[in-house]
Amino acid sequence: MATQATAQGRLSLLRIAIALQTLTILLQAISAGLLLTTSYGETLHGIGARVMWGAALLYVLAAVPAWKPGGGSPRPIGQAAVFLVLASAQVALGIAGMTAVHVPLGVLMFGLSVLALARR
Repeated sequence: MATQATAQGRLSLLRIAIALQTLTILLQAISAGLLLTTSYGETLHGIGARVMWGAALLYVLAAVPAWKPGGGSPRPIGQAAVFLVLASAQVALGIAGMTAVHVPLGVLMFGLSVLALARR
């Protein structure tokens, strides 16, 4: 009984991490609009990029305990790792000013994050 509760706690931590990631990506879209219209938008978008990357890292860190002790599928770890790579690429593309790739990748990441959240 205690192991089942612990496994459910780890899965809810994973769900929280995915929800946080999804929220940070949504906030990045909002701050991108502010980037175009206000003087402080660039600062918000830059800070948000770091927070979004941290949320992707948290997703990886939450996926490991959700899998390992419970003997579940390692798939969430792979998905989280791919997402961290996408987040890293997104940050690099944003710094390089490659908006033609940066913006569509952000939309894709939001869609994938919402999908991952819906599956948990």
